[in-house]
Amino acid sequence: MCPPVLIPLGTALTAGAATGGAAAAVGASALMGVASAGLQIRGQQIQAKTQAKVQANASAVERQRYLNEVSSLRSQQAQEQVAMAQKLQANKTKAREARATARVSAGEAGVAGLSVDALMNDLTRKEAMYNNSVNTQAQMLDVRRELSLRDAGLGFTNNMLRINRPIEEVNYAGALVSGAQTGLSTYGAIKS
Repeated sequence: MCPPVLIPLGTALTAGAATGGAAAAVGASALMGVASAGLQIRGQQIQAKTQAKVQANASAVERQRYLNEVSSLRSQQAQEQVAMAQKLQANKTKAREARATARVSAGEAGVAGLSVDALMNDLTRKEAMYNNSVNTQAQMLDVRRELSLRDAGLGFTNNMLRINRPIEEVNYAGALVSGAQTGLSTYGAIKS
């Protein structure tokens, strides 16, 4: 389909075709040029529209990939937080039981005073050291995850920039010049 601006031009140029052989050659050449320009413009429009659809589809796929990646990282984070909380709770229970057992054993043995207090403090210190190591591990995992999330975001941005490169606009002037060249070539071929 020719752009509407080219139809009157082709009609006007071919109107003189009935007046004679030279005029027919000019008219046929002009018609070929107009048709060529119209086809080039339509081809460029179709190509731009197709590229826009491809980009939209690729963008949707990339968005879903990114959301899946972030969701997976957040799910992993939640699982690790539950595991850390369970470790801390188990350690708290174990330490409480150890202190109770130590106090009862010391009472049955008739030991009291500073030595029992020192034993209780040692058990509390061990509990605190374990809890600190669990919390430090959790912090390191959080830092690693934040870096992974940042990398995922940068990857998403880079992929979207790569996917959504600017679409070339229809080059009307280039198509008209090319159409004129086609018309002149046709005219030269007819006159030969």
